[in-house]
Amino acid sequence: MAALGGLVAISLGLGLAAASGFRVFLPPLLLSGAINIGIVEPSGQLEMLDGWMPFSVLLCAVLLEIGSYLIPWLDNVLDVVASPAAVIAGIGMMGSVIGAETNLDPIVQWTMAVVGGGGVAGTVQAGTVATRAVSTGTTGGLANPIISVFEAIMAIVVTLLALLAPLLCLVVVMIGTVYAFKLILRQRNRIKPVHMA
Repeated sequence: MAALGGLVAISLGLGLAAASGFRVFLPPLLLSGAINIGIVEPSGQLEMLDGWMPFSVLLCAVLLEIGSYLIPWLDNVLDVVASPAAVIAGIGMMGSVIGAETNLDPIVQWTMAVVGGGGVAGTVQAGTVATRAVSTGTTGGLANPIISVFEAIMAIVVTLLALLAPLLCLVVVMIGTVYAFKLILRQRNRIKPVHMA
């Protein structure tokens, strides 16, 4: 694999994986749109996103996902499903992109996807869960719809950045992942174990 081409593919994959941590279906929807209008060349595993039928199905999933997150308390319940789904989506996004853009051995490709894509998506998702938990605890969930809208906007911004400037997106994802990790640790340290006498 050419060094720069491989770095771009990995950057694109990590960017889409990070965006999957905010919203599961938005990155594949926007990637499908980019394929359909000719910004991204569909090859390999990305061909499944080519065509308006996959785009339409993903659009319905996005509308349902975003709408559900706007309902206070339901958003916390959805996190139980969304957390593993975000990791799976991150793995799928990164694995598909680097598989389509590089000639890596499939074992290397999917190992990178699991560790990199799954790790980044899981960290971002855990950061959103921690943020929503703080919001629910301090506002009774009333601020959660605002946070949900912000997360959807972040998913769009990170996905577009990954598609249009993947190397810049890599830097943003690295900074964002460190921030999310710190947020998770801070939230974890606030939760004190209860000792029974």
